[in-house]
Amino acid sequence: MFVIALVGVGIVVGVLLRPLSTRFDATPPQVGWGAATMLFVLAVLIGGLAWNTWQSLHKKKQRMTSEHGVKLLALSRSSLIVGALFAGTYAGYALSYLDDFDTPLGSDRVWHAGFAALAGLLLVTAALLLEHACRIPGGEDDDPTSGNGGAAASAA
Repeated sequence: MFVIALVGVGIVVGVLLRPLSTRFDATPPQVGWGAATMLFVLAVLIGGLAWNTWQSLHKKKQRMTSEHGVKLLALSRSSLIVGALFAGTYAGYALSYLDDFDTPLGSDRVWHAGFAALAGLLLVTAALLLEHACRIPGGEDDDPTSGNGGAAASAA
């Protein structure tokens, strides 16, 4: 629910960017391929970290210190927030230019912002995978009656 709310806030901000910039006599921002590339690279890095963590904890049955687990969970949560906000903002910005898709500048903004939004969703997915990888097998997370809401455990 938290992720959906963040994406929703981002969509509202992205849709409002165009009319607000017009109202203040400014040019709406041009979105390049750099934003999509940066978010995609971050998603690959976080996804690789999630895979490595999953292999270490669940396949090789290795242990991690609680400090390391907390750092991974903090990285996961911050990546989740950033990915959701950027995905929503770029999606909203792309939606605001769908009516002008037949113009060269409008189609560029839709494509660039659309790919950036997709890369943001990939970052959200990678962050959720990292959070899931931090769950300790056989820990409190596996018991639905434990009352902690399925929070990821970080102590080993």
